[in-house]
Amino acid sequence: MRGAFRLIENNLLLLAVATAALGLAAPAIGFALKAVISPLLALLMLVISLTFDAKAVRIVLRKPDRQLWALGLVYGPMSLAGWLTGRIFFGTGPLAAGQTLVGMLPTDVSAPLLVLLARGNVALAAVLNAVNTALSPFIIPFLFLWLTGIELTVPVGAVVLELVLIVLVPTVVGVWLRTRFLEQVSRLDFAWPALGSVLYLVLLLAVVGPNAATVIGYGWYAVVIAVAALTLILIGYAVGMISKFFAADREELIAFLFTTSKKEFSIAAAFVAASGLPSEIAVPAAFFAVIQMITSPIAAKMLASKWRQ
Repeated sequence: MRGAFRLIENNLLLLAVATAALGLAAPAIGFALKAVISPLLALLMLVISLTFDAKAVRIVLRKPDRQLWALGLVYGPMSLAGWLTGRIFFGTGPLAAGQTLVGMLPTDVSAPLLVLLARGNVALAAVLNAVNTALSPFIIPFLFLWLTGIELTVPVGAVVLELVLIVLVPTVVGVWLRTRFLEQVSRLDFAWPALGSVLYLVLLLAVVGPNAATVIGYGWYAVVIAVAALTLILIGYAVGMISKFFAADREELIAFLFTTSKKEFSIAAAFVAASGLPSEIAVPAAFFAVIQMITSPIAAKMLASKWRQ
């Protein structure tokens, strides 16, 4: 059993590529899974939170400057990076506005899993993730208006409800279980990364399937949109490296790398729909979702390899 779990964890990149290919070839599978994305995300957060206890959370909360740095990096340089890459790759129009929106999105829910796989500070990543998402409805509309001149209507209630049900509740339950039943839960520490990886792959399938027609429909221009997404991801890692100047250790640095580079792409579609804007504005987020979920395991594997050396 341990060998199977280790095999999944060590080969997440190949499995992600195969899963993405399956999603493009058989989108019906992804459409079938789309209805259970929220429960899958909640389960993923529960699995991740089983890896750290209340003590780890208290240590994070004693360092409020880390959260301030995260907010500054996620909504500062990354917002400007989204605007800049949008102008470079698309000039003006819906795709440029969409790329700008991607840059200012909060941290993706799955970021703590990648931090776990990369041997980083998972508790820190989970807290940064929750706070960034909670503040996104109040920050993004102002940034989007400033950078694009377009007014954005944000469904605050839906975002807050998603935060509570998908992030907060599973995290609290997982941390409580880890704290209350430490011996029993820690016995399965070898399994949590692999279980999280399986959920990650299922979510990838649920993301690629519904977006397959959009990706394929752009033909050769899909390459341009994909390169724009990859460029923004790489800038995210570069921005995360700023944390080297204040991070206490390598584990904190890893948490910031994924906090800045991974974006909660699903929020983009909700914001665009609620605002009555052209649906094409949400297209860069769809491409970003696919590229992000395929490339993130590469970064996690590289960082984990350095940790073992």
